[in-house]
Amino acid sequence: MDLKTLRDRLDETDRRLIELAAERQRLVAQIGEIKRAAGRELRDFAREREVLDRAARNAEAAGIDPDLARGLLRQLIEASLARQEQDRVRATGGGSGRRALVVGGAGRMGRWFARFLDAQGFAVEIADPAPSLDEFPQRAALEAGALDHDLIVVAAPLRIAAQVLERLAELKPPGIVFDLGSLKSPLAAGLVAMREAGVRVTSVHPMFGPSANVLAGRHVIFVDVGVPEATAAARALFAGTLAVPVDLTLEEHDRLIGYVLGLSHLVNIAFFSALAGSEAMAETLARASSTTFDRQLAIARDVASENPHLYFEIQHLNPHAAAAHRALEEGLARVLDAVRRGDEGSFVAVMEAGRRYLEGRAPAG
Repeated sequence: MDLKTLRDRLDETDRRLIELAAERQRLVAQIGEIKRAAGRELRDFAREREVLDRAARNAEAAGIDPDLARGLLRQLIEASLARQEQDRVRATGGGSGRRALVVGGAGRMGRWFARFLDAQGFAVEIADPAPSLDEFPQRAALEAGALDHDLIVVAAPLRIAAQVLERLAELKPPGIVFDLGSLKSPLAAGLVAMREAGVRVTSVHPMFGPSANVLAGRHVIFVDVGVPEATAAARALFAGTLAVPVDLTLEEHDRLIGYVLGLSHLVNIAFFSALAGSEAMAETLARASSTTFDRQLAIARDVASENPHLYFEIQHLNPHAAAAHRALEEGLARVLDAVRRGDEGSFVAVMEAGRRYLEGRAPAG
């Protein structure tokens, strides 16, 4: 066969692969309906292992790499979970007949939450001076209309969110109010003021970005500020998802975030800053990269694409960030000192201490 014939056959094979993936999604939707009707859990880890193991066996029998088959099936499983989760959110959402206002709804996370609430049946309105890419009703300012919504979500940047929360404490809206702040210390005064004013307030931190399609295994932190009813209402919004709820106090939250976000961001910012300072090596690095380098580069690329103003706030506004900063400085100093002194024993000790720490800590997902 000539090249054109082979390419035509390849195109036809690709078309059939897409059709099979679509058929799998249709089957997934039907399975999801049966699970929901029976009150069964959305995710079945034993079944997932069975599917992946069978894919590996079938791949070996077909003469292809089992890891390729597992990778393909993992992507299809994730798409299946996203489909089932979205269907369940729509079916179980309690927003029908209720109204929600998303302050900062034109931003990336605000838009995500607006669509999330819309999927649950809420009539969503956004308050944001910036134009929105979605078609929800919009007001330019918080007080450019009534605040009698069942739910008010504050998804603005931290400094603005702090002002919004303090203003809401004065206005005393009747609905549930919560923020989505990555830090809670800058918002504490407003949260406490609302509680003391009798507002049904709580605080939420989704530990994922606006690109998340499925919440399976992702954490959502709930910070109760003394109004359990409000926290329960916020948790209920995620009841139809596979998100993992985490309860923290205000102080616990920011201490944890100093490491979970602050430290991990700093490591990657330092990594791509070092690379950017060695621009002359860019072509050589691309040609001679390793698996470890490529993985780190992928994470750093994700970090570099995020909002730099938000990332600065996470470092600068967290009163607990200094501990993570010191830990990073001390850890780097230990490694560099061992290398510069030619002290192999100290270098090995650092790696062995890290290995002991990381043993038994399975990667997320």
